[in-house]
Amino acid sequence: MACSGEEEDLFPVDDGLFADTFSEDNLYKFIGQELKINQVFSANLGVAAPVWDAALHLCRYFEEQSLDLGGKRIIELGAGTGVVGILAARLGAEVTLTDLPLAVPQLETNVSANMPSSGWPSVPPAVLPLSWGQDQLSFPSDWDLVLGADIVYLSETYPLLLETLVHLCKNGAVVYLSSKMRREHGTPGFYEESLPSRFHVELAHRDAKQNINIYKASLRREQ
Repeated sequence: MACSGEEEDLFPVDDGLFADTFSEDNLYKFIGQELKINQVFSANLGVAAPVWDAALHLCRYFEEQSLDLGGKRIIELGAGTGVVGILAARLGAEVTLTDLPLAVPQLETNVSANMPSSGWPSVPPAVLPLSWGQDQLSFPSDWDLVLGADIVYLSETYPLLLETLVHLCKNGAVVYLSSKMRREHGTPGFYEESLPSRFHVELAHRDAKQNINIYKASLRREQ
């Protein structure tokens, strides 16, 4: 996997990102769906506050691949603002959005703001706290898709993320992870070593200019 052409990236190592608290609304349009996403920038939310480019790339990938998400059971990890999962729900998927407890109110706000005028085509997205490596066993393993956008950036969380993915994918779920390939955070190592230790991993898309990769993965079966 090549990581050349990496642009300067100010993604923080820790969550001490915003000294003041303020909110901002942005509109995004994918697959005929207009999403209004509120971002609450605060020291508490840190990296969960913004809509990161990797999330928009994953939405665009679904659009370009014409993936049929209708009726799919989907869980998003580290959902942050929820833009990816909310798009899937607007397209008829049964979605569960998860993140650390501090991010849950922002997710709930964005779910409420993006309910279609005719109601959700499937069921309203569920919003639940999920701390990797701690409470994933409270969640089922019967998903169709597991999604994550820019959630691979703290090396100490990689074993916990892998443990969580293994549990969620036991019944055959397909994983889509979109990541800025930050060498300083060890992101390439997760996809070259950690994830392949338990999953079949395929590079589905690469944007060399923005240094963003999208990976598709499925759990290796025990021999």
